[in-house]
Amino acid sequence: MIKARLLAAVGMTAVAALALAGCSSAADAGDGGTSNEKITLRVLVNVTPNLTEKFWNDLVAPFEAKNKNIDVVIQNPGAEGVSAAIPRLLASGDAPDIVQSLAPNGKLAPELVDLSKYEWAKKGPLAEQYSMDGKYLMAGIGVQLQSLFFYNKTAFKEAGITEVPTTVDELTEDLGKLKDAGWTPIQEGGDWMSSATLQALALPTIVSENPKWFQDVSSGKVEFGKTYGPAIETFADWVAKGYVPKDALGIKYPDAEQAFLSGKTAIYSMGSWFMGSQAKATDSADIGVFRAPATKAGDKPAMGANIASPYSILKASKNQEASAKLIEFLTTDKKAVADQLEVDGNFRDGYEYDMTPLGEELLKIVADTPASDYTPTGGGYGERTMPDGFSGELNTQTQALMGGTPAADVIKSMDAWFAANAG
Repeated sequence: MIKARLLAAVGMTAVAALALAGCSSAADAGDGGTSNEKITLRVLVNVTPNLTEKFWNDLVAPFEAKNKNIDVVIQNPGAEGVSAAIPRLLASGDAPDIVQSLAPNGKLAPELVDLSKYEWAKKGPLAEQYSMDGKYLMAGIGVQLQSLFFYNKTAFKEAGITEVPTTVDELTEDLGKLKDAGWTPIQEGGDWMSSATLQALALPTIVSENPKWFQDVSSGKVEFGKTYGPAIETFADWVAKGYVPKDALGIKYPDAEQAFLSGKTAIYSMGSWFMGSQAKATDSADIGVFRAPATKAGDKPAMGANIASPYSILKASKNQEASAKLIEFLTTDKKAVADQLEVDGNFRDGYEYDMTPLGEELLKIVADTPASDYTPTGGGYGERTMPDGFSGELNTQTQALMGGTPAADVIKSMDAWFAANAG
């Protein structure tokens, strides 16, 4: 058996050609890879500070040990990321067998194998919510919480804050107290993370008031600015008051994470995967977490949540049954699932792992959140999706807010974008 290894997606055409040469349609195995014929499965994955090369190789090693004729090659998309790599690889005829971390959408769905014949796929976490036209195009390992604010407990104590905020107004007031106490109130950054805080401010209340908001905005039935506007105005106010660091746009994601972990900032809006980073930190600040607050007191906000580590099979794969066998292992094997949940701070009923105190706080949020309260974030998933390019545009406009652009201008720009792309 060839040992699993990490290949860069960029410039790997020659390597792919060699790999595919040894993977004839005969090796596709309606037998699921139980024959002696060698099969190479290429899996395009998200590589992060938590999901390292070593993690992915260790994860698939037990599967390879039980399926000695299957060699799993972990493919790194590099700086462009999985979402940008997939269209390029499909267009070049160099697609992997399996793609990880991408939720099916209208553009990608035609390229994916329907997994409806597999019970393990149909019964997986958020499987029905992610289905499209009755097809189950992915299988995931658990639930990944999104609408969260992590906070430095020492900072809160020094600022005289005794309870976590439950409304946006309370959160704004707390940011002022933190600034007065000498703290950088909220950790922000550039890259993809710029709009994370804005989404946490907006979506929980918007979706709790209109569960079909994604569909209504995408069709033009509801105007984006009238729903998202209050959150944009709040965020612009935070920037004007100095609650957001002036150098935020130049801060990369790993640096933002480390600054918060080391106790340099007070509040950090990020997904539950941050728990995994905190658990690995050798010297972490005392950190707690609260769910994104509601706009009005007494309201119960929705909880942004995505499927954790979705896996899909590309129709271009010549090894679809073997690919399904690997995905079944990755999404049902107790140890494989628990390892993936733990490393990125995700959750699934019936799959346990050792949790830090922060993890236990997150688990309580999960326990207090009915499945009906979960909402997509970003571009959405399943039947609840935004027009293509929404996440990038929102990120661009959030960065404009951080640079001092007035809220009214950003709202106008977003409405113009929807006018051109919705419907």
